[in-house]
Amino acid sequence: MTQTSRSKVLPPVPALLGTATDVLGPGDDGYAESAATVLGSGTPDLVVRPLDAAGVALSLRYAAEAGLAVTVRSGGHSMAGLSTSTGGMLLDTRRIDGVRLDPATGRVRVGAGATWGEVAAALGPHGWGLTAGDTRQVGVAGLTLGGGIGWLVRRFGLAIDSLTAVRLVTADGQVVRADAEEHADLFWALRGGGGNFGVAVDFEFAAQRVGAVHFGSIGLRADDPPGLLAGWRDLMRSADERLTTTLTLMPAMPGRPAAATLLCCWASPDGAEAARALGPFRALAPVGSDDVRAMPYAEVLEDMTPLPPGLRMEMRNVLFPALDDAAVAAAGELFAGGGAVLSLRSLGGAVARVGREATAYAHRDAEVMVAAGLMAPEGAPPELLAGALRRWSRVAALGSGAYVGFLGSAGPADVAAAYPPATYRRLAAVKRRYDPANVFRSTHNVPPATATATAAATATDTDPVPEPAPADAS
Repeated sequence: MTQTSRSKVLPPVPALLGTATDVLGPGDDGYAESAATVLGSGTPDLVVRPLDAAGVALSLRYAAEAGLAVTVRSGGHSMAGLSTSTGGMLLDTRRIDGVRLDPATGRVRVGAGATWGEVAAALGPHGWGLTAGDTRQVGVAGLTLGGGIGWLVRRFGLAIDSLTAVRLVTADGQVVRADAEEHADLFWALRGGGGNFGVAVDFEFAAQRVGAVHFGSIGLRADDPPGLLAGWRDLMRSADERLTTTLTLMPAMPGRPAAATLLCCWASPDGAEAARALGPFRALAPVGSDDVRAMPYAEVLEDMTPLPPGLRMEMRNVLFPALDDAAVAAAGELFAGGGAVLSLRSLGGAVARVGREATAYAHRDAEVMVAAGLMAPEGAPPELLAGALRRWSRVAALGSGAYVGFLGSAGPADVAAAYPPATYRRLAAVKRRYDPANVFRSTHNVPPATATATAAATATDTDPVPEPAPADAS
């Protein structure tokens, strides 16, 4: 018998599972590292680390036999804490991390456990690239399944807009390949619906030609936050789609005044063009620092910066089809109240050229995502954040939906509010087909629909699946 330190007696681990997969209990080498994420540590009854789809399938069958809840992790960056667990089985996919590129066509297959830093390192020397996350350590699976907002988002769209297929292990251990023709309903759901339908084992993308870009940060004075936000918004509305920016406002801390940072990616190696594009942004406020420079696209990803010791952060986000003056004022009040890091990400461009019904990421008309990190000392009572959360609610009420990749809490109401109602119903119908027992509920969970609701959603499911972004775009 297999015994864990939690005194839960588990059925014997099959020999085949043992050869295809590392099986770890509390105290084993590697257990603590798998159970830990950037937001904290878990205490699963069992950690499994499969090498391939067969190992994933065997692990899921064992979990069903043992009555273990299943949690899946790749990079471990879930802001809602969904990358680890208390009890149950933690399925760590990070050993499924291969990146295979056809340098002639830009077609690439990426293991679900790979990081975007590994993808950039493989594609960059050949002149190819994909919209990715902000840091090297972010996992490919989590970011892609949520939609995939990155530094080429306005130029080439979301990560899912370059996705051509996903290979996935379903709850009953079946390996399926979902694309525009096979399991097309599942393919639709996987592009923005999160890890709610199975364990993704690899992704196929059509990469884009990407050479050098101009990337870096411009430090701006933050004397007038609402004016800065409005000015940034107005400039981005008329900006060339080769420019993607994020404006972040940092609150004052002991020994440091409030500050603003504009992170920029100009998707072209032309220095004169970059200077013209960024000149108006440099005039928004006095510039304190500026390190924007030409670099290979593969180098724009940075190492993740951990929070200062003793602090925790609650994340919230909302999307705006139009960031109007009322939304700017509400965001300014949130920041002025203290304790919140405010970050505005530019969208539009290529993202908006895909129909809102074409993928489960339905917020195609959003021009801006507003995210807030609400900071408090570790162990602080919940009421300490209450004021900031009230101010945040005034911002959120003016927007629409949320980006699941940045959800800081993933309760039923949070997930339901992230999607338009029609998208949510369709996700629930797909869930019923592929995971009717809701095995994969330790996610941004959309529970299975009833039979009646599934029929209704299917009857209106007439939207075509879009073609992937062209691989020879420049």
